[in-house]
Amino acid sequence: MEARIDGKQTIVLVTGGTDGLGRATGLLFASKGYRVFAAGRSSQKRAALEHLVKERKLPLETLELDVTSDESADRAIAEVTKRAGPVDVLVNNAGVAIAAVMEEITIEDLRMQFETNVFSMVRMSQSVLPGMRERGRGCIVNMSSIAGRTSNPLMGPYSGSKHAVEAISDAMRMELASFGIHVVMIEPGFIPTNIGQASAEASSRYTENAATSPYAHVYLGFMKLWRKIMANAKSTPEDCAQIILRAVQTPSPRARYLVTREAKITAALRWLLSDRQLDKMTLRMMGLDRPPSKTLDAATVRAQIAGLVGPRPQ
Repeated sequence: MEARIDGKQTIVLVTGGTDGLGRATGLLFASKGYRVFAAGRSSQKRAALEHLVKERKLPLETLELDVTSDESADRAIAEVTKRAGPVDVLVNNAGVAIAAVMEEITIEDLRMQFETNVFSMVRMSQSVLPGMRERGRGCIVNMSSIAGRTSNPLMGPYSGSKHAVEAISDAMRMELASFGIHVVMIEPGFIPTNIGQASAEASSRYTENAATSPYAHVYLGFMKLWRKIMANAKSTPEDCAQIILRAVQTPSPRARYLVTREAKITAALRWLLSDRQLDKMTLRMMGLDRPPSKTLDAATVRAQIAGLVGPRPQ
């Protein structure tokens, strides 16, 4: 979808748009002539972004939005419509990751994981789809993850939510095809962003108690692998934003776009290896292919876990 349609600027709404991948996406679209609304909860981040776009003279405005609230979503959509007209492109970027073993995660936290990553995507899409159907055009970009294709220990909550994003997006893509509306999934691997800190805080009740958990060795194995992933991360939020722009501007976009070398390798392994082979490889990489050490003590676990920066394989 081009930056102007019938002489009118294309309207883009980005959730989670004041930081990380969403911020980079909003800035890129605005620099290409789209009229962008970057939505987020933090007033400080909104103010910082507003200051930047004022300096650069970009067509980007910010909105207050809590994607987990029906009322907040309704207000945000009404405000966009009032200021600029109906939304042409929706980028469902808002999300969080909770790292915990499935036996220990609370139902409350699991519900929050799905509320933020899955239900909010449906909520925002339902808000803009009637107008898109009426106009016979539109594009919805759902931020998935390579974790939506496969899962690792501690990533059950996050991967579960992204698997749901994948299934729902597949259904939406076919449901909306005859209306001229595209649905695209973006599947990044790990990209360093500030949102990792929010994920670390959401996971803190589990990581802080890992030393006394029967799964202490699993938490340590996760950290071993996660540090390698963070150390090898080369992609930036701007790289991901370029992929999103390409998908939106393509007349017939693909259903899925992989981002980062790690994501492409993981997708290939998922296709090449059996479940048993992939399990063995993952367990070996995390040091979980053997019984936990009997000398593992709480102090060692606490020292190792203290290095957690924030689990977000997206």
